[in-house]
Amino acid sequence: MSAPTTSSRISCAERAARVRYRRAVTLLLMTLVLPGSAQLVAGNRNIGRNVLRGLAVLAAVVLAGLLWGIVHHSFLIQLSVSSSFLLVLRLGLIVLAVGWAVLFVDAWRIGQPPTLLTQHRRVTLGINAALCLAVASVLLYGSHVVSVQRGFAQVMFAGNTVTDAHQGRYNVLLLGGDSGSGRWGLRPDSMTVASIDASTGRTVLVGLPRNMQNFHFNKGSVMAAQFPDGWGGDGNYLNGLSTWAEDHQDLFGDSENPGVDATIEGIEGITGLEINYWAMVNLHGFHELVDAVGGVTLNVRQPIPVGGLGKDVTGYVKPGIRKLDGHEVLWFARARDSSDDYSRMARQKCVMGAMLSQLSPTTVLTHFTKIAKASSSMISTSIPASEVDTFVSLALKAKSQKIATVSLVPPAIVTAHPNETKVRRMIAQAISGKKKPAKKPTKAATDATASGSAGASSGSGADSGSGSVVTGGSLGSLKTGYAANQSQDLAASC
Repeated sequence: MSAPTTSSRISCAERAARVRYRRAVTLLLMTLVLPGSAQLVAGNRNIGRNVLRGLAVLAAVVLAGLLWGIVHHSFLIQLSVSSSFLLVLRLGLIVLAVGWAVLFVDAWRIGQPPTLLTQHRRVTLGINAALCLAVASVLLYGSHVVSVQRGFAQVMFAGNTVTDAHQGRYNVLLLGGDSGSGRWGLRPDSMTVASIDASTGRTVLVGLPRNMQNFHFNKGSVMAAQFPDGWGGDGNYLNGLSTWAEDHQDLFGDSENPGVDATIEGIEGITGLEINYWAMVNLHGFHELVDAVGGVTLNVRQPIPVGGLGKDVTGYVKPGIRKLDGHEVLWFARARDSSDDYSRMARQKCVMGAMLSQLSPTTVLTHFTKIAKASSSMISTSIPASEVDTFVSLALKAKSQKIATVSLVPPAIVTAHPNETKVRRMIAQAISGKKKPAKKPTKAATDATASGSAGASSGSGADSGSGSVVTGGSLGSLKTGYAANQSQDLAASC
């Protein structure tokens, strides 16, 4: 029998090298697909068994949580704002990233790199490094997202007082104002009560003009004790309550937001609605939120000036049904040049309605980090974390329904001397959904409207092509009322 030739011996060595190489790569891929499996097959079996048992328990917990969350949506929402759970989840993802990387290195060791050919060693080392980096990066990024969510929840939902629905409705005061160093929203620029049906989510937006005067506070409140005859006089407007309260903080005890408290007491006195919670938006940062969600589509009926009111007009938001960026939406909502306060209130409601209808769960998830970053720096609210699931559920219900609006503005309401009985009747009609037949305003009402809207400059009207008047970019006029301010279908009025 002849001895093996040199070429056959080389061929056997190459085949053995290829087997060792395939084994080493297979161990790495096994670790990618099922961490611990490489150790169970070719390494320390105790480590492999413990890792696989841990993964099985983790998978069972996650699956059970998801199944429970599918049946009870509030469970997942509560977890998403629970600071303790998010901290545990973040640390868990970090531990998982480090542990998985260690298993990759151990799998590479089990593959016996010293026995591999040089080129094979280099390839397996590269594969190991790539897999470690990829898996660790994904898990660490997930940890970062969880950290952002935790910070967002801690800053956003810092309230600790839970209140029940009043007569079947949650009333949330939405405030818009300019913030500065050490202050939030002195003299609020925008005030709207979102009255939400606790069962159906049907929402009515009650708009209050900042120049409302001569109204009473709710009984037993701090402001009622200070102003038993009501809030009025020269220059004393609704939006001035915040400034007065900030200058008399000692009257409000340990309150962290006396300006908001005073404003709520005034609005409760005017509307008869009991406010559950409040949310304040820093209008200077509002454009960041709009940009974070990719813009908002609005019907711009007339050129809307950017700037004005003592400053130069630097440009215009162009007319048309267009997707506006944050800067454009901000000025669409705020502009008063060649317009009036009540037209602006109508446009603000159009922005609210558009954002509610256009912000889908998919949009929120895909832009989550940007939204969280923008929101935590521009929104302050008294809604506790424990109530977030309630309002998320109501918001999802509200998306499929028409939004009604009622604004306490001319010609229906004389802002200098509001008829509180009429105010409450208007709100009750909007909540009930019963539309009152429109009446042609009398000469006396028109004269009263003009006196009550002193200081508000009305813009020039223009025909929209459908017989409706457009003033200041809003459908309607100061004398007849703006459509979006009094409507059972906000979307159709915008």
